[in-house]
Amino acid sequence: MKVIVFYGSYGGGHVSAARNIHENIQLEYPDIETKFIDCVEYVNKRLNKITTKFYADVSKNMPRLWGKIYFKSGKGSLSGITTVANRLMSIKLNRLIKEFDPDLIISTHPFSSSMCASLKKHGKINCKVATVLTDYAPHNQWLIKHQYMDYYFVAHQGMVDSLVQKGIEREKIFATGIPLSNRFLQDYNRDEILNSFDLKPDKKTILFFGGGATGTGKGKAYDILEILIKNFEGFQIVAVSGKNDTVKQAFDDLVKETSKEELVKVLKFTDKVPELMSISDLVITKPGGLTTTESLASRTSYGSNKSISRTRRRKCRIFSAKQCCSLVKT
Repeated sequence: MKVIVFYGSYGGGHVSAARNIHENIQLEYPDIETKFIDCVEYVNKRLNKITTKFYADVSKNMPRLWGKIYFKSGKGSLSGITTVANRLMSIKLNRLIKEFDPDLIISTHPFSSSMCASLKKHGKINCKVATVLTDYAPHNQWLIKHQYMDYYFVAHQGMVDSLVQKGIEREKIFATGIPLSNRFLQDYNRDEILNSFDLKPDKKTILFFGGGATGTGKGKAYDILEILIKNFEGFQIVAVSGKNDTVKQAFDDLVKETSKEELVKVLKFTDKVPELMSISDLVITKPGGLTTTESLASRTSYGSNKSISRTRRRKCRIFSAKQCCSLVKT
């Protein structure tokens, strides 16, 4: 059996969700051959570079404008332009699909879903196609040509009803939760993690993400951290600047100026996000659906309430590749 996992690099959530699915398939089904592909980059690297930069710049620096674009892209002329563009891009994407000949395509971005639906509509492909929505409410871009989509995997039962109201057959829709890494469902030793980051066990912890391609921007990130330092003296803060050197330097300077080295830890890029979330009482960031799910799974959204039952926690369950693959096998 062969599976292609398509994603788009417009926000980290789509990429992370696709990666989690891809890794889960490899873990659960080592006999399945998989490809993990950025759909727009495959079609045109230059176009991908321009459009992802536009998304990052506008969403970070002009959030109100981005909000208007987001909502208007669900209908009207902007939606039509996107649909036509995806149909044109699908021509090249079809070469890859024909060459690999997958039994299943899993898409975590509206662009690849639209491309695949267009190819199916015109009889270019006949494999099963599944869309995994990586947010807590459906946007119409996810649902273009939905009659040619075989499966929809959504975050919660309420989205099942929303999609049914939009004309999608209920039997196509599965409330599985947004796909996240198994690392966010692990139990960690709190004392060990606090010690590894030189944090104090008797203080509540705020985890602040201020960098990244679609972070809050240097100015706003600086302002937020300054407010946290000056107004939350009883807390310790972990400030993550990501790969943004400018933000990292600004954070370091602020901590030094306020003499808060003991209570504020500035990190650059870190692969310990699951561990940090597990010991945090509050996460401050510009979240998408995946980050929200990670926070829920880590129980940070419940403040200092660390007694939440594991059964309730499991409601933020990882998307299982078994569910989609087994549907194809049957």
